[in-house]
This record gives sequence, C-alpha cells and structure tokens, in this order.
Amino acid sequence: MRLYTIPPRWDRFYPSNTKIIKYLYPLFVILCFNALLTSCSKDSNADLEVNYTLGENGSVRVTAEAPQAVVYRFSFEPNAVFENSSGDIEYNYANKGNYTLGIWAFYDSEYNSFSYKTIDLEIVNANGNTTTVVDPNNIDTSEETTVYTDLNLVWNDEFNYEGAPSDKKWHHQYIPIIGGSWANGEKQHYTARMDNSFVSDGTLKIVAKRETYTYEGSRKSFTSARLNSKFDLEYGRIDVRAKLPKSEGTWPAIWTLGTNVGERGNYYGTSAGNVGWPACGEIDIMEQNGSDKETLYGTFHWADSSSGDNASYGQTKTAYELGINNPVDDFHLYSLVWTPSSLKIFVDNTLLVQLSNSASVPFDNPHYLILNIAMGGTLGGTIPNSFSQDTMEIDFVRFYQ
Repeated sequence: MRLYTIPPRWDRFYPSNTKIIKYLYPLFVILCFNALLTSCSKDSNADLEVNYTLGENGSVRVTAEAPQAVVYRFSFEPNAVFENSSGDIEYNYANKGNYTLGIWAFYDSEYNSFSYKTIDLEIVNANGNTTTVVDPNNIDTSEETTVYTDLNLVWNDEFNYEGAPSDKKWHHQYIPIIGGSWANGEKQHYTARMDNSFVSDGTLKIVAKRETYTYEGSRKSFTSARLNSKFDLEYGRIDVRAKLPKSEGTWPAIWTLGTNVGERGNYYGTSAGNVGWPACGEIDIMEQNGSDKETLYGTFHWADSSSGDNASYGQTKTAYELGINNPVDDFHLYSLVWTPSSLKIFVDNTLLVQLSNSASVPFDNPHYLILNIAMGGTLGGTIPNSFSQDTMEIDFVRFYQ
C-alpha cells in the first residue's frame, strides 16, 4: 500500500493499464535496483571470505577478508550490528538458539559497492535458554499453529471469536493522513465500525462498501477498514492466510510500515520517531490491483541513502506462475521472511520477490502490520458503477521471531 502518488518505473512491475506512470526513472537507477536483488555491485560474493570459530559462553569469533574492502559490517542479531576496518570481531550471544549472522564487505566509503554473506549459527553454550522472550498474553492458543525450527511464535490472532476485531491486538486507523483523504488518490474513508470490519466463523472480514460517508468535513462515496497490529517486529517471519476480494476497483493490501513513521492516526503515533515515509521503510507483502485479480505484487520501499527520495524494488507474478489457484477463490498464505541480510516475500511458500538488506537498503527498524482494502487510486483504478461491496477474509495472522 504505497504512500506516494508518483510510482517508480519498472517494466515488468507495471504491466499496461495497471499504473499511471508520471515520471521515468533514469536507466542507471533501474539497473542499480535490479542489482540489489543479488550482491548490488560485485560480480560474486566469492570476493568475500569468512571464517568463524565458536567458543565458550556463547562466543563467536569471525574473520572476514575481501580484497580492497575499506570497512566490514557484522550483524549478529537485532541491536548488535558492528563495523570495523580489520575484518576481525568477537561477539558473545547471551541466549542459546539459532541465529543468522550477516557479514558485509564495503568497497567504498559511500557504502554503494559491497559483497555479503550469511552464516547460520547454532549457539548451544550460552547462559540464556532462549533467543526470544514470549509474552503468553500475546499468544492465541485457540488453534494449532505452524512450527518453524528456528523461530518462536511471539504474537498471533486466529480469529476464533465473534464480533469486533480484538482491541488488545488491533487498532483501527481511520483518521485521514492527508487533508481529509488518504494517499494515492484513494476514494474511501476508513472507519472503526463493524460494518467495515468484524470477526465471524473463524475469520476476520474487512469490507469495502459503496456508501456516502463524511469525516472531518470530507465526504467520500466508499468506506472500508484499515487495521494496525498492536505489535511490531524487527527481523523474523510474518504469516497471513487470506482470501482476496474479486471486485474491480478494490485494492487489498497486507503490508508493513516502520514503527517510526509518525503517521497521523496510526497506533504508535510518534512514540518510536517521526521520520515520515519513505524513511521508515515499507514492505508490501501482498497487493492486488483493481483490474487483474490473478496477479500479485510484492514490493519494498525505502529512502535513497543519498537523496532521501523514494526508492523501490518489486515483482509481480500471476497465480499461474506461482502455481496456485485464483487468490479470490481460495485462501493462500502470504509471508515475509526478514533477516539482517535479506527480505523475502512468499505466496504459499513459493518465492515472489527478494531483496538484499544493506546500508543502502536500511530495513533495520521495527515494523507493524497493516491490513486494509483501498478503493480506486493508483493501483485500484476505475471503480465500476456496479460495485456495491466486497470483502477480504483473513484466517490468521502470526508473527515469529
């Protein structure tokens, strides 16, 4: 769910008639973004050699070497990222568990050229017993959940209740963020009414409707709901099982924003910062345009490290390419797997798009989840006169870390 009105140009990402392209990014920008999918500038990560040894009490000693590297970065876990010029470092993990260690070798002082590698570590001799402290109040135990060997379930909603979405888990974001409206030329108001979001028969329903609705003096012809998770995550996995609306003009989205966005009306306010968009980062786990209901979008947005302007990378795939049934007819699993070294989006565990994480693509801050249906706008397109209402159903939402 983008927060801008002028999208970037990607020949594949924007098939004909799905986007209005107002500006064409220069060719060198496009080539740079394509390269981000791999190592960003080096021909091979073989330039970077990494060795490590495990010691006592959760210690790991790492040696990285790459010809002509000027600085090395080591990401051991959230809030444990270090840089030096020697390539040698020792770190002590406080807790037992499985970790992904990310190592970068940067070849220029602007951090534009680099190689990277990841190493999976199992720490068995640390003092602590677990890598994640799980608050049992965040866990809905009404349904058996998927178990991942290297992750813990830390927050979920199985929607096995009736009525309004749980106010312990979800925040309705309904205050318009831009002068009585929302971004991207969207045509709806969001509400906190059960007309637009409710739980029944084991699923959350987000309902977009044609109706006249006025808020803060702004009159719209459509209503819908936009929910913020009252839980944020830095690295880990998000699983959302959903069935999408089929009506033309609907723009459903399962996505995240950095908790530090400071956006008007969101759950976190400015408690974690007020950096705005795109500096907060945005991860679109799933979007669907208003006219082609068999194509799914996965996209990343961030602030360019030199200009601060919006930078993006995304891919689209059809249901046929993903090997799934039409997403408007069946439930499918939409997932984000996020580590210090990469971000990957999956549909039913089939890769849709991936991006290398680095200093120039700084997805290193907590994000919260957003579920919504927008009407019309940049990706929703034309809303037919025949539209009355449609629904996105969510079977469950699960956060792992």
